[in-house]
Amino acid sequence: MRYQLQAGVVLSRPPQITRDLHPFEKAFFLYQKRLNERLALPFTRYFYFRKGTPADVDWKRKVKTRLTAARDIGVYNPYKKEGWNDEVLAGTMESEPDHQVDALLKDSIMVVPKKGEAIPDDFVPTIEESMRPAPRITEADKVNDQKSLNRLLQRTLYLVVQDEQNKWRFPTDGLINRETFYQAAERVLVQAAGVNMNTWVVGHVPIGHEELNYKEPVTQSDGEHQLGIKTFFMKARIMGGQADLKNGSLGLKDFKWLAKEEIPSVVSPRYFSVIRSMLADR
Repeated sequence: MRYQLQAGVVLSRPPQITRDLHPFEKAFFLYQKRLNERLALPFTRYFYFRKGTPADVDWKRKVKTRLTAARDIGVYNPYKKEGWNDEVLAGTMESEPDHQVDALLKDSIMVVPKKGEAIPDDFVPTIEESMRPAPRITEADKVNDQKSLNRLLQRTLYLVVQDEQNKWRFPTDGLINRETFYQAAERVLVQAAGVNMNTWVVGHVPIGHEELNYKEPVTQSDGEHQLGIKTFFMKARIMGGQADLKNGSLGLKDFKWLAKEEIPSVVSPRYFSVIRSMLADR
């Protein structure tokens, strides 16, 4: 009596960017910015800029507009009677990262008038788009391209594949001869998704297992009775490249890169109940 042993690979792409902030966190960070601004008030601008230089002239123009030395906290006058009231409501425009980026980009542009000229009070510098950080939402997100690794950058994505029976699961295959699970995992990745991926199998110990028992033992060609299948899952990371099933030898038909909450839509409920605890919430 024995079980057939298989190696499954939980191949993941970790988050590429930080998560989105909660509205309360945005408001709290903006409050901290304004608090730091009040602590900097005792320092005169000549502490930072030499008097009469172009940088000093540009600084005075900017401070006149925003009433504060801070670059990204909005218009705020700490010297007025209500200067103490620098708390920010959750959801306010000044606490949004995009608004702060615009403020910082505008502030990075130095504008010094020629002698005898004046800059209008409503002057708004033109921001070069090449200076703007890359967006958090990619083109792959917009079209929901589940084969792309350039989507859901703040989440962990997992490689799931479709086998010849149209079942979706992690790349899996039986052990050959005296293979270890680590060796089998490395082989499965190559045979399942080609050699165009730079991957790393993390550790030599499985992170979980699935047990499937047959209703009746199955007699193998060597006379042994097989009770079922035990699949041990190895953790792996992709560091570059992309899956390519064209030259695979496991007969796989399709693949997707999915976040944890997307996986239940393609795999069976039983399978997801087994792998759920192996997946990161983020």
